[in-house]
Amino acid sequence: MAIRSGTRVGITLAVAAAAAYVASRPTLVPWPGRIRPAVTAALGGVAAATAFAAAGAVGLRGGGAPSLAQRTRHVVGVGVAAGTAAGAVRVAKSRASGRLEGGGRAIEPGFAKPPTLDTVSGGPGSLVDYDSVGREGARFLSSSVPPATIEEVTGRPPAMAGVRVFVGFDSAPTPEARVALALEELRRTGAYDRAHLLIGAPAGSGYANSTPVDVLEILTGGDVAAVAVGYGLLPSFLSLDRVPLAAETQRLLINGITADLAQRTQRPRVLLYGESLGARVQQAAIPGGTSDLDRIGADAALWVGTPGGPQSVAFHAAVASESITIDRPEQIPDPLPVPRPRVWFLEHDGDPVVRFEPTIAYRRPPWLAQRPRGRHVPEEMVWAPGITWAQVMVDTLFATNVKPGQFDSRGHDYRADLGATVTAAYGLSSDPGTAARLETALRALEVARAERIGEA
Repeated sequence: MAIRSGTRVGITLAVAAAAAYVASRPTLVPWPGRIRPAVTAALGGVAAATAFAAAGAVGLRGGGAPSLAQRTRHVVGVGVAAGTAAGAVRVAKSRASGRLEGGGRAIEPGFAKPPTLDTVSGGPGSLVDYDSVGREGARFLSSSVPPATIEEVTGRPPAMAGVRVFVGFDSAPTPEARVALALEELRRTGAYDRAHLLIGAPAGSGYANSTPVDVLEILTGGDVAAVAVGYGLLPSFLSLDRVPLAAETQRLLINGITADLAQRTQRPRVLLYGESLGARVQQAAIPGGTSDLDRIGADAALWVGTPGGPQSVAFHAAVASESITIDRPEQIPDPLPVPRPRVWFLEHDGDPVVRFEPTIAYRRPPWLAQRPRGRHVPEEMVWAPGITWAQVMVDTLFATNVKPGQFDSRGHDYRADLGATVTAAYGLSSDPGTAARLETALRALEVARAERIGEA
Protein backbone atom coordinates (compact mmCIF):
# COMPACT_ATOMS: atom_id res chain seq x y z
CA MET A 1 0.00 0.00 0.00
CA ALA A 2 1.37 3.44 -0.91
CA ILE A 3 2.44 5.79 1.85
CA ARG A 4 0.25 8.89 1.85
CA SER A 5 1.95 12.24 1.45
CA GLY A 6 0.94 13.36 4.94
CA THR A 7 2.40 10.25 6.52
CA ARG A 8 5.53 10.67 4.43
CA VAL A 9 5.98 14.23 5.69
CA GLY A 10 5.38 13.10 9.27
CA ILE A 11 8.05 10.42 9.02
CA THR A 12 10.44 12.94 7.52
CA LEU A 13 9.88 15.49 10.28
CA ALA A 14 10.24 12.88 13.02
CA VAL A 15 13.51 11.59 11.59
CA ALA A 16 14.82 15.14 11.14
CA ALA A 17 13.98 16.03 14.74
CA ALA A 18 15.64 12.89 16.10
CA ALA A 19 18.74 13.47 13.98
CA ALA A 20 18.97 17.10 15.05
CA TYR A 21 18.70 16.09 18.72
CA VAL A 22 21.51 13.55 18.43
CA ALA A 23 23.65 15.92 16.38
CA SER A 24 23.29 18.69 18.97
CA ARG A 25 24.73 16.59 21.79
CA PRO A 26 28.31 17.19 23.04
CA THR A 27 31.12 15.43 21.18
CA LEU A 28 34.80 14.76 21.86
CA VAL A 29 36.18 18.29 21.39
CA PRO A 30 34.70 21.80 21.38
CA TRP A 31 33.76 23.29 18.01
CA PRO A 32 34.30 26.99 17.32
CA GLY A 33 31.53 29.54 16.89
CA ARG A 34 28.53 28.55 14.83
CA ILE A 35 29.94 25.27 13.57
CA ARG A 36 27.83 23.00 15.76
CA PRO A 37 24.46 24.62 14.90
CA ALA A 38 25.38 24.52 11.21
CA VAL A 39 26.44 20.87 11.33
CA THR A 40 23.37 19.98 13.38
CA ALA A 41 21.12 21.59 10.78
CA ALA A 42 22.98 19.90 7.94
CA LEU A 43 22.78 16.45 9.51
CA GLY A 44 19.10 16.96 10.27
CA GLY A 45 18.55 17.94 6.65
CA VAL A 46 20.42 14.94 5.32
CA ALA A 47 18.47 12.62 7.60
CA ALA A 48 15.20 14.23 6.53
CA ALA A 49 16.04 13.92 2.84
CA THR A 50 17.02 10.30 3.31
CA ALA A 51 13.81 9.52 5.18
CA PHE A 52 11.70 11.36 2.60
CA ALA A 53 13.34 9.47 -0.26
CA ALA A 54 13.00 6.15 1.55
CA ALA A 55 9.33 6.78 2.25
CA GLY A 56 8.84 7.72 -1.37
CA ALA A 57 10.50 4.51 -2.49
CA VAL A 58 8.18 2.50 -0.27
CA GLY A 59 5.22 4.41 -1.64
CA LEU A 60 6.37 3.78 -5.20
CA ARG A 61 6.65 0.09 -4.54
CA GLY A 62 3.21 0.11 -2.95
CA GLY A 63 1.71 1.80 -6.03
CA GLY A 64 3.28 -0.53 -8.58
CA ALA A 65 6.66 -1.12 -10.19
CA PRO A 66 8.36 1.88 -11.79
CA SER A 67 8.42 2.00 -15.55
CA LEU A 68 11.59 1.53 -17.61
CA ALA A 69 11.61 5.26 -18.30
CA GLN A 70 11.41 6.04 -14.57
CA ARG A 71 14.24 3.66 -13.76
CA THR A 72 16.35 5.05 -16.60
CA ARG A 73 15.84 8.65 -15.49
CA HIS A 74 16.75 7.68 -11.92
CA VAL A 75 19.95 5.87 -12.90
CA VAL A 76 21.05 8.62 -15.27
CA GLY A 77 20.27 11.30 -12.69
CA VAL A 78 22.23 9.55 -9.95
CA GLY A 79 25.13 8.94 -12.32
CA VAL A 80 25.28 12.56 -13.47
CA ALA A 81 25.08 13.83 -9.88
CA ALA A 82 27.77 11.44 -8.68
CA GLY A 83 30.04 12.23 -11.61
CA THR A 84 29.61 15.97 -11.15
CA ALA A 85 30.30 15.74 -7.42
CA ALA A 86 33.37 13.55 -7.92
CA GLY A 87 34.74 15.90 -10.56
CA ALA A 88 34.19 18.92 -8.35
CA VAL A 89 35.95 17.20 -5.45
CA ARG A 90 38.94 16.32 -7.65
CA VAL A 91 39.25 19.88 -8.96
CA ALA A 92 38.93 21.37 -5.47
CA LYS A 93 41.48 18.95 -4.04
CA SER A 94 43.93 19.65 -6.85
CA ARG A 95 43.70 23.41 -6.35
CA ALA A 96 43.96 23.14 -2.58
CA SER A 97 46.88 20.74 -2.85
CA GLY A 98 48.78 23.13 -5.08
CA ARG A 99 48.39 25.97 -2.60
CA LEU A 100 49.27 23.81 0.39
CA GLU A 101 52.34 22.33 -1.28
CA GLY A 102 53.55 25.85 -2.02
CA GLY A 103 53.11 26.74 1.63
CA GLY A 104 54.90 23.57 2.69
CA ARG A 105 57.92 24.46 0.57
CA ALA A 106 58.18 28.04 1.82
CA ILE A 107 60.59 28.58 4.71
CA GLU A 108 59.33 31.27 7.08
CA PRO A 109 61.41 34.42 7.60
CA GLY A 110 62.08 33.47 11.23
CA PHE A 111 63.81 30.28 10.06
CA ALA A 112 65.37 31.57 6.83
CA LYS A 113 68.92 31.58 8.20
CA PRO A 114 70.53 28.10 8.01
CA PRO A 115 71.63 26.44 11.27
CA THR A 116 75.12 27.24 12.51
CA LEU A 117 75.74 23.82 14.11
CA ASP A 118 77.66 21.30 12.02
CA THR A 119 75.70 18.54 13.77
CA VAL A 120 72.49 19.69 12.09
CA SER A 121 71.39 19.15 8.49
CA GLY A 122 71.59 22.36 6.50
CA GLY A 123 74.43 23.62 8.71
CA PRO A 124 78.16 23.87 7.93
CA GLY A 125 79.41 20.86 5.96
CA SER A 126 75.93 19.42 5.49
CA LEU A 127 75.06 17.43 2.39
CA VAL A 128 71.47 18.70 2.59
CA ASP A 129 70.55 21.96 0.87
CA TYR A 130 68.76 23.94 3.57
CA ASP A 131 66.45 25.52 1.01
CA SER A 132 65.13 22.05 0.14
CA VAL A 133 63.90 21.01 3.58
CA GLY A 134 60.67 23.01 3.46
CA ARG A 135 58.77 24.79 6.19
CA GLU A 136 58.58 21.88 8.64
CA GLY A 137 62.16 20.76 8.11
CA ALA A 138 63.45 24.27 8.75
CA ARG A 139 61.47 24.50 11.98
CA PHE A 140 62.77 21.15 13.18
CA LEU A 141 66.41 21.78 12.28
CA SER A 142 66.43 25.27 13.79
CA SER A 143 65.01 24.12 17.13
CA SER A 144 68.07 22.59 18.82
CA VAL A 145 67.83 23.19 22.56
CA PRO A 146 70.17 25.99 23.69
CA PRO A 147 72.95 24.84 26.06
CA ALA A 148 71.75 27.31 28.70
CA THR A 149 68.32 25.68 28.76
CA ILE A 150 69.83 22.23 29.25
CA GLU A 151 71.90 23.49 32.18
CA GLU A 152 68.89 25.25 33.73
CA VAL A 153 66.91 22.01 33.74
CA THR A 154 69.57 19.47 34.66
CA GLY A 155 72.06 21.60 36.60
CA ARG A 156 74.83 20.44 34.27
CA PRO A 157 76.18 21.96 31.06
CA PRO A 158 75.53 19.79 27.98
CA ALA A 159 78.30 17.40 27.02
CA MET A 160 77.74 18.05 23.31
CA ALA A 161 75.34 19.51 20.76
CA GLY A 162 72.54 17.20 19.69
CA VAL A 163 72.41 15.81 16.16
CA ARG A 164 69.35 16.62 14.05
CA VAL A 165 69.06 15.14 10.56
CA PHE A 166 66.16 16.03 8.28
CA VAL A 167 65.82 15.29 4.59
CA GLY A 168 62.89 17.01 2.91
CA PHE A 169 60.64 15.82 0.11
CA ASP A 170 62.45 18.20 -2.28
CA SER A 171 65.94 17.32 -1.01
CA ALA A 172 66.21 14.37 -3.43
CA PRO A 173 63.97 13.01 -6.21
CA THR A 174 63.09 9.53 -4.90
CA PRO A 175 62.56 7.76 -1.56
CA GLU A 176 65.76 5.79 -2.14
CA ALA A 177 67.76 8.96 -2.78
CA ARG A 178 66.27 10.74 0.23
CA VAL A 179 67.11 7.85 2.53
CA ALA A 180 70.62 7.56 1.10
CA LEU A 181 71.13 11.26 1.82
CA ALA A 182 69.85 10.82 5.38
CA LEU A 183 72.23 7.91 5.99
CA GLU A 184 75.16 9.97 4.72
CA GLU A 185 74.15 12.79 7.07
CA LEU A 186 73.98 10.39 10.02
CA ARG A 187 77.50 9.19 9.26
CA ARG A 188 78.80 12.73 8.69
CA THR A 189 77.43 14.06 11.99
CA GLY A 190 78.67 11.13 14.09
CA ALA A 191 75.11 10.17 14.97
CA TYR A 192 76.02 6.52 15.54
CA ASP A 193 78.47 7.54 18.27
CA ARG A 194 75.68 9.03 20.40
CA ALA A 195 74.09 7.14 23.28
CA HIS A 196 70.61 7.44 21.76
CA LEU A 197 69.34 7.46 18.17
CA LEU A 198 65.74 8.50 17.57
CA ILE A 199 64.17 7.46 14.25
CA GLY A 200 61.14 9.67 13.68
CA ALA A 201 58.32 9.38 11.16
CA PRO A 202 56.97 12.81 10.20
CA ALA A 203 53.35 13.61 9.40
CA GLY A 204 52.13 14.25 5.85
CA SER A 205 53.38 17.84 5.62
CA GLY A 206 56.82 16.83 6.87
CA TYR A 207 55.93 17.94 10.40
CA ALA A 208 58.38 16.42 12.86
CA ASN A 209 57.47 17.36 16.42
CA SER A 210 60.50 18.89 18.09
CA THR A 211 59.25 18.32 21.64
CA PRO A 212 60.30 14.64 22.01
CA VAL A 213 63.75 15.56 20.70
CA ASP A 214 63.84 18.54 23.06
CA VAL A 215 63.22 16.16 25.97
CA LEU A 216 65.99 13.83 24.82
CA GLU A 217 68.49 16.63 24.21
CA ILE A 218 67.82 18.10 27.66
CA LEU A 219 67.86 14.91 29.73
CA THR A 220 70.83 13.33 27.91
CA GLY A 221 72.91 16.50 27.85
CA GLY A 222 72.89 16.48 24.05
CA ASP A 223 74.02 12.86 23.73
CA VAL A 224 71.35 12.03 21.15
CA ALA A 225 70.76 12.02 17.41
CA ALA A 226 67.36 12.32 15.71
CA VAL A 227 66.51 11.67 12.07
CA ALA A 228 63.40 12.15 9.94
CA VAL A 229 62.80 11.87 6.18
CA GLY A 230 59.87 13.62 4.53
CA TYR A 231 57.56 11.99 1.99
CA GLY A 232 55.27 14.88 1.06
CA LEU A 233 54.19 18.45 1.69
CA LEU A 234 50.45 18.13 2.29
CA PRO A 235 48.60 17.95 5.63
CA SER A 236 47.88 14.47 6.93
CA PHE A 237 44.19 14.47 5.93
CA LEU A 238 45.29 14.97 2.30
CA SER A 239 48.17 12.50 2.58
CA LEU A 240 46.31 9.29 3.42
CA ASP A 241 46.94 7.99 -0.09
CA ARG A 242 50.69 8.41 0.48
CA VAL A 243 50.91 6.02 3.43
CA PRO A 244 52.37 3.18 1.28
CA LEU A 245 55.07 5.52 -0.08
CA ALA A 246 55.71 6.90 3.39
CA ALA A 247 55.95 3.41 4.89
CA GLU A 248 58.42 2.38 2.19
CA THR A 249 60.52 5.46 3.01
CA GLN A 250 60.51 4.43 6.68
CA ARG A 251 61.41 0.83 5.84
CA LEU A 252 64.36 1.97 3.75
CA LEU A 253 65.54 4.30 6.53
CA ILE A 254 65.16 1.75 9.32
CA ASN A 255 66.82 -1.01 7.29
CA GLY A 256 69.66 1.29 6.27
CA ILE A 257 70.34 2.29 9.87
CA THR A 258 70.13 -1.35 10.97
CA ALA A 259 72.73 -2.30 8.35
CA ASP A 260 75.04 0.53 9.43
CA LEU A 261 74.79 -0.42 13.10
CA ALA A 262 75.44 -4.09 12.36
CA GLN A 263 79.00 -3.14 11.42
CA ARG A 264 79.73 -1.49 14.77
CA THR A 265 80.88 -3.00 18.03
CA GLN A 266 79.22 -0.19 20.00
CA ARG A 267 75.83 1.15 19.02
CA PRO A 268 73.35 3.70 20.35
CA ARG A 269 70.01 2.78 21.87
CA VAL A 270 67.57 2.77 18.95
CA LEU A 271 64.33 4.62 19.69
CA LEU A 272 61.27 4.93 17.44
CA TYR A 273 58.79 7.81 17.43
CA GLY A 274 55.72 8.61 15.38
CA GLU A 275 52.85 11.01 15.96
CA SER A 276 49.45 11.10 14.26
CA LEU A 277 49.85 9.93 10.63
CA GLY A 278 53.56 9.49 11.36
CA ALA A 279 52.64 6.81 13.91
CA ARG A 280 50.53 4.98 11.31
CA VAL A 281 53.38 5.23 8.80
CA GLN A 282 56.04 3.89 11.15
CA GLN A 283 53.83 1.01 12.26
CA ALA A 284 53.17 0.14 8.61
CA ALA A 285 56.94 0.00 8.08
CA ILE A 286 57.32 -2.73 10.73
CA PRO A 287 54.13 -4.81 10.29
CA GLY A 288 55.63 -7.77 12.12
CA GLY A 289 55.39 -5.85 15.38
CA THR A 290 57.53 -7.53 18.02
CA SER A 291 59.46 -9.62 15.51
CA ASP A 292 60.39 -6.53 13.47
CA LEU A 293 61.39 -4.65 16.61
CA ASP A 294 63.69 -7.54 17.47
CA ARG A 295 65.11 -7.61 13.93
CA ILE A 296 66.05 -3.94 13.93
CA GLY A 297 67.24 -3.95 17.53
CA ALA A 298 64.78 -1.31 18.73
CA ASP A 299 65.15 -0.54 22.42
CA ALA A 300 61.93 1.46 22.79
CA ALA A 301 59.08 2.83 20.69
CA LEU A 302 56.57 5.58 21.43
CA TRP A 303 53.59 6.17 19.15
CA VAL A 304 51.33 9.12 19.87
CA GLY A 305 47.76 9.66 18.65
CA THR A 306 47.73 6.82 16.12
CA PRO A 307 44.75 7.22 13.75
CA GLY A 308 42.01 4.69 14.42
CA GLY A 309 40.95 1.86 12.16
CA PRO A 310 41.64 -1.83 11.49
CA GLN A 311 45.35 -1.22 10.90
CA SER A 312 45.73 0.25 14.38
CA VAL A 313 43.80 -2.62 15.98
CA ALA A 314 45.96 -5.19 14.19
CA PHE A 315 49.21 -3.49 15.18
CA HIS A 316 48.18 -3.17 18.82
CA ALA A 317 47.59 -6.93 18.78
CA ALA A 318 50.98 -7.56 17.15
CA VAL A 319 52.84 -5.91 20.05
CA ALA A 320 50.43 -6.71 22.87
CA SER A 321 52.94 -8.90 24.71
CA GLU A 322 55.26 -5.96 25.44
CA SER A 323 53.19 -2.80 25.13
CA ILE A 324 51.38 -0.35 27.35
CA THR A 325 48.65 2.12 26.36
CA ILE A 326 48.00 5.26 28.40
CA ASP A 327 45.68 8.23 28.14
CA ARG A 328 47.92 10.51 30.24
CA PRO A 329 51.13 10.38 32.31
CA GLU A 330 49.21 9.80 35.54
CA GLN A 331 48.48 6.30 34.23
CA ILE A 332 52.17 5.37 34.00
CA PRO A 333 52.64 2.48 36.47
CA ASP A 334 54.91 3.17 39.43
CA PRO A 335 56.92 1.08 39.62
CA LEU A 336 56.99 -0.02 35.99
CA PRO A 337 56.45 -3.71 35.24
CA VAL A 338 59.44 -5.99 34.86
CA PRO A 339 60.42 -6.44 32.11
CA ARG A 340 59.81 -2.83 31.26
CA PRO A 341 57.40 -2.23 28.33
CA ARG A 342 59.28 -1.69 25.09
CA VAL A 343 56.28 -0.28 23.19
CA TRP A 344 54.26 2.69 24.42
CA PHE A 345 51.03 4.05 22.97
CA LEU A 346 49.92 7.49 24.13
CA GLU A 347 46.29 7.80 23.03
CA HIS A 348 43.76 10.13 24.60
CA ASP A 349 40.41 8.53 25.39
CA GLY A 350 38.77 11.55 23.78
CA ASP A 351 41.04 11.95 20.73
CA PRO A 352 38.78 11.93 17.65
CA VAL A 353 41.72 11.04 15.40
CA VAL A 354 42.22 7.87 17.45
CA ARG A 355 38.48 7.16 17.70
CA PHE A 356 37.43 7.86 14.11
CA GLU A 357 36.93 4.77 11.96
CA PRO A 358 34.43 3.66 9.30
CA THR A 359 32.57 1.21 11.53
CA ILE A 360 31.21 4.06 13.68
CA ALA A 361 28.78 4.71 10.83
CA TYR A 362 26.85 1.52 11.55
CA ARG A 363 28.02 0.14 14.91
CA ARG A 364 28.28 1.63 18.39
CA PRO A 365 32.00 1.78 19.28
CA PRO A 366 33.14 0.28 22.61
CA TRP A 367 34.30 3.68 23.90
CA LEU A 368 30.70 4.94 23.73
CA ALA A 369 29.28 1.78 25.31
CA GLN A 370 31.54 1.51 28.35
CA ARG A 371 30.79 2.96 31.79
CA PRO A 372 32.37 4.94 33.20
CA ARG A 373 33.50 6.56 30.00
CA GLY A 374 37.06 7.57 29.29
CA ARG A 375 38.43 11.02 30.01
CA HIS A 376 36.88 13.74 27.83
CA VAL A 377 34.28 11.37 26.38
CA PRO A 378 31.07 13.22 27.37
CA GLU A 379 28.45 11.23 29.25
CA GLU A 380 25.84 13.10 27.18
CA MET A 381 27.30 11.93 23.85
CA VAL A 382 25.02 9.40 22.16
CA TRP A 383 25.46 7.12 19.17
CA ALA A 384 23.25 7.07 16.09
CA PRO A 385 23.97 5.43 12.71
CA GLY A 386 25.73 7.79 10.35
CA ILE A 387 25.33 10.86 12.54
CA THR A 388 27.98 9.97 15.12
CA TRP A 389 30.38 9.10 12.30
CA ALA A 390 29.89 12.58 10.83
CA GLN A 391 30.25 14.24 14.24
CA VAL A 392 33.54 12.53 15.01
CA MET A 393 34.79 13.36 11.52
CA VAL A 394 34.09 17.04 12.24
CA ASP A 395 35.76 16.58 15.64
CA THR A 396 38.98 15.61 13.86
CA LEU A 397 39.06 19.03 12.17
CA PHE A 398 39.18 20.81 15.54
CA ALA A 399 41.20 18.27 17.50
CA THR A 400 44.38 20.36 17.65
CA ASN A 401 43.15 23.86 18.37
CA VAL A 402 46.25 24.88 20.34
CA LYS A 403 47.90 28.02 21.68
CA PRO A 404 51.71 28.18 21.93
CA GLY A 405 52.94 27.48 25.44
CA GLN A 406 49.46 26.65 26.77
CA PHE A 407 49.67 22.88 26.95
CA ASP A 408 46.38 21.03 27.23
CA SER A 409 46.02 17.26 27.44
CA ARG A 410 42.92 17.04 25.26
CA GLY A 411 41.83 15.85 21.83
CA HIS A 412 44.80 15.42 19.50
CA ASP A 413 46.96 17.81 21.54
CA TYR A 414 49.56 15.77 23.43
CA ARG A 415 52.02 18.51 24.37
CA ALA A 416 51.13 18.38 28.08
CA ASP A 417 51.83 14.64 28.15
CA LEU A 418 55.07 14.39 26.20
CA GLY A 419 57.58 15.45 28.85
CA ALA A 420 56.70 12.71 31.32
CA THR A 421 55.77 10.10 28.71
CA VAL A 422 58.94 10.49 26.65
CA THR A 423 60.98 10.30 29.86
CA ALA A 424 59.29 7.05 30.91
CA ALA A 425 59.01 5.41 27.49
CA TYR A 426 62.68 5.92 26.66
CA GLY A 427 63.94 5.12 30.16
CA LEU A 428 65.54 8.51 30.78
CA SER A 429 66.83 9.57 34.17
CA SER A 430 64.91 12.29 36.01
CA ASP A 431 63.63 13.35 39.43
CA PRO A 432 60.62 15.46 40.50
CA GLY A 433 62.55 18.72 40.49
CA THR A 434 64.08 18.05 37.08
CA ALA A 435 60.70 17.00 35.72
CA ALA A 436 59.10 20.25 36.87
CA ARG A 437 61.88 22.35 35.32
CA LEU A 438 61.60 20.29 32.13
CA GLU A 439 57.91 21.14 31.78
CA THR A 440 58.67 24.84 32.21
CA ALA A 441 61.44 24.65 29.62
CA LEU A 442 59.29 22.81 27.06
CA ARG A 443 56.65 25.53 27.21
CA ALA A 444 59.26 28.27 26.88
CA LEU A 445 60.84 26.54 23.89
CA GLU A 446 57.49 26.31 22.15
CA VAL A 447 56.71 29.97 22.74
CA ALA A 448 60.12 30.87 21.29
CA ARG A 449 59.39 28.77 18.18
CA ALA A 450 55.96 30.35 17.82
CA GLU A 451 57.47 33.83 17.98
CA ARG A 452 59.77 32.92 15.09
CA ILE A 453 56.79 31.57 13.15
CA GLY A 454 54.76 34.67 14.00
CA GLU A 455 52.04 32.85 15.95
CA ALA A 456 52.80 33.98 19.49
